[in-house]
This record gives sequence, C-alpha cells and structure tokens, in this order.
Amino acid sequence: MANEKHGFFSHQTLEKNIGLMIIASIVVVLFAGLVQIVPLFFQHSTTEAAPGVEPYDPLRLMGRDIYIREGCVGCHSQQVRMLRAEVQRYGPYSVAGESVFDHPFLWGSKRTGPDLARVGARYSDDWHRIHLNNPRAVVPESNMPGYPWLAKGTVEGANIGDRMRALRIVGVPYTDAQIAAAPAALVGKSEEDALVAFLQGLGTGVRAAQQKSAGGK
Repeated sequence: MANEKHGFFSHQTLEKNIGLMIIASIVVVLFAGLVQIVPLFFQHSTTEAAPGVEPYDPLRLMGRDIYIREGCVGCHSQQVRMLRAEVQRYGPYSVAGESVFDHPFLWGSKRTGPDLARVGARYSDDWHRIHLNNPRAVVPESNMPGYPWLAKGTVEGANIGDRMRALRIVGVPYTDAQIAAAPAALVGKSEEDALVAFLQGLGTGVRAAQQKSAGGK
C-alpha cells in the first residue's frame, strides 16, 4: 500500500496530538466568540440606554452598592428571560439597553428568590422595610435572612462623589453639578433608605416608557 501523506493540520494529525487539538479548539472558540461579541459594541440597542432608563441618583447608587455588598445579587437576578412564563410573571423581557449604566450589570443566573428587574413601585416602602427586617412577616415561605442592621447604618458621608466620577470614566453621563450636589442627597439617610430607594426604582423608567408608548399607539 502506498503511504499516505498528511499535512501538519490534517484531521488525523489533530486526532493523534491532544495538545494540538486543545490549541485548535481554543482558537476556534475564541474566533466564534469574537464574531458574536464584537458587533455588540457597535449596536445602538446594546450601547444606548433604553427609553426611560436614567443614571442612578446618589441615594439609589448607594443602595445598589449595598445590594451587592449584602449578597442580594447571589439569590435575586435582575433579568427577565424570553420565556412566556417569565414575561407573564415579571413583565417584558430584559434588553441590554436597560443595563448600560450598570457597572457591573446584575442580570445574574440564579433565583433562590424572585427576579427583581421589575420590582420597583410594586410594593410600598414600608413593605420593603418590613421585608428587609423580617422577611417572613410578609412572605411566610421565605428563606431569606433579615437585615436589621441596615436601619442603623448610615450612608451620610460616603464617598459618593468618587463613585460617580469612577462611573463617569466608563461612560455614565454624570455632570460636575450632579457630582457636587450628591453628598447633600445622602444627609440623614440610612443604608436601609438607600436600599429601598434602589429597589423601588428597578424597572420603573422602562415600564413607564413602555406604557407611554403603548398609550400613544
């Protein structure tokens, strides 16, 4: 039988050389990832804010940081999936334009508790305060721990200006006037106030814009 000659990158060579197979697989995956990801950096739907979405005001921005600090994001996603049951329960599915001012975004993947993408204004401030202090007082089946220390902690004097300037570097359009006025917005506010303000704002801008759009048709 005549000897068959195979090129260096032939299929048979890859099958017999596990190191080369791993390298080739990584190259293919990286290329495929770039083809999918790079165009997103140039699409308006992913780089511009969705209608109704505004940068966080100082109190809500502090509340978001507390939300991350306390690990809330570990059990509550902020992403409505594109499934009928999801949309029926939570409202319209999430789009990238809702999170352009989130660094990092908090879409998450785990739901020990319900999704919070549209929770804003669905409950009263008092309901949220009770829920944070004693979750089972309003949701008997909840396994969420209480966070009573938030009512005692304060956000007054926090480095809110530094936080806003850092976010401005990555594209959040805070003005000098907004940054200068930010400390005054935190005077007399507790960590609980900040977290409740953050929760009460989730999805409200998008929902209002969608309702306005639907009403105009």
